[in-house]
Amino acid sequence: MELRGMYFSLNLFLPNELSVNIYKRFARDTAVYGIASVLPRVVNVLLVGLHTKVLMPEAYSVNTKFYVLIAFFNVLFTYGMETAFFRFFTLYEKDLKVLRTAFTTLLISGVLFVLLLFGLRSPLIDLMDVDERIYLIFISILFLDTLTVIPYAYLRVMHRPLRFAFYRIFNVSVYALFNLIFLLWIPLWVREGSPVYKWYVSQPKVYYIFIANLIASFTTFLLFLPLIFRFKLGIDRGLWTKMLRYGLPVMLAGIFYIINENFDKLALDYIAGSDIMGAYAAIYKIGVFMVLYITAFRLGAEPFYFNQHKEKDAKTQYANVMLLFVIAGTVLLLGVIAFLPWIVRIFIKRPEYLVALDIVPVILTAYLFLGIYFNLSVWYKLTDRTRYGMIFSAIGALITVLFNIYMIPRIGFMASAWATLAAYSVMALLSYFFGRKHYRIPYPTGKILFYLLIATALSFWMYEKWADNWGVKLAILVGYILLVAGMEGRSLREVLKNK
Repeated sequence: MELRGMYFSLNLFLPNELSVNIYKRFARDTAVYGIASVLPRVVNVLLVGLHTKVLMPEAYSVNTKFYVLIAFFNVLFTYGMETAFFRFFTLYEKDLKVLRTAFTTLLISGVLFVLLLFGLRSPLIDLMDVDERIYLIFISILFLDTLTVIPYAYLRVMHRPLRFAFYRIFNVSVYALFNLIFLLWIPLWVREGSPVYKWYVSQPKVYYIFIANLIASFTTFLLFLPLIFRFKLGIDRGLWTKMLRYGLPVMLAGIFYIINENFDKLALDYIAGSDIMGAYAAIYKIGVFMVLYITAFRLGAEPFYFNQHKEKDAKTQYANVMLLFVIAGTVLLLGVIAFLPWIVRIFIKRPEYLVALDIVPVILTAYLFLGIYFNLSVWYKLTDRTRYGMIFSAIGALITVLFNIYMIPRIGFMASAWATLAAYSVMALLSYFFGRKHYRIPYPTGKILFYLLIATALSFWMYEKWADNWGVKLAILVGYILLVAGMEGRSLREVLKNK
């Protein structure tokens, strides 16, 4: 890939009517997927306010560890089959044998995993430090969520974003409703001193969060049943072997990703204490604004990448999508820092959590690099070199583990934030340089670096020097937007002309 510098032109961004329609469909799907991913995560962020109100940091750390383990075992239960389904369903021109093989495989393996976890319940309960009820809830959530992985993926690859969004929003709505019932309304409704009230207060409040999740997963599975019943069961052995070979490196990459995302919290809990870990985990959730953005973008971009890879201008489209991602991501980075005091007042309800506030600009920047890495990963997914994703994630996980273990005793929780940034930025750089060799995409590297350097420098400057000065922060944000508009004005006018 040639480096074209800061002055790379987007003249080819919308070269003809076909490209206009392609980008419009991509934008429309991304917008709908954005709602489907943003709204549930916004609800989860809003629930942080409720959770930090009813739970002290020590109890919040229990909630965090539960979902760290859910995330880890979700990767094991699905072992890359979702990504393999995307790859082979589009490669085989939407052949239903791919759908049958993927769903049947996860159904059978899901049952086997549940039986295995149930058989090992005694040592695992001791390892997880939970009671048997919570462990059974844990297994049930894992199994139910596994059964909906392929149905969700099927809706995405068949370009049914509205239905996909409905199921996602339904799931989080049920979860939020029962959080409110268990944590807020029952204490108001039930007469104090009654047997029901005595039983209710005898349970740890974090237990009700897990029950709410189980109810949401079960009702969502029931909602999917009409679609699932249309899936015929069966496994094509030759196809299954190919999908497994493709998916296992993705699974390993997923495990390393979970380590990158969550080892910091486990390390803090062990080294610094559950109160510090709880505060860190709650403030870390503010990074969800960047996560919302990259998740929405990824949900729309992943099917787009696979569906467009046969087009002659596919690489140019991928390069343009990356530039747009970075531009919007840097604007979001500055926007969150500008409005951070307001955001904190909404989502954090106890002052005990604010000790970890300094991690916010670091975590936001780290997630921006993670989003860049996700976009760069198109090269190894389209060339069936998914082992590279595994290798990059393994390197990131190694950085995360070593940095946390060595630096937490020296600089505290900030070590965990810097470890996350170091891991994701190294992963993005590795993917970029190896991608140049195997699948050269003409990224406008100069412009991308320019926007990243300017935006990250401004974000840290705003946080450190102008935290309470709304006027200066808004001026910086507006100035950056005007800078982008000036540099990309021609491309924006082209988009408007072709609407």
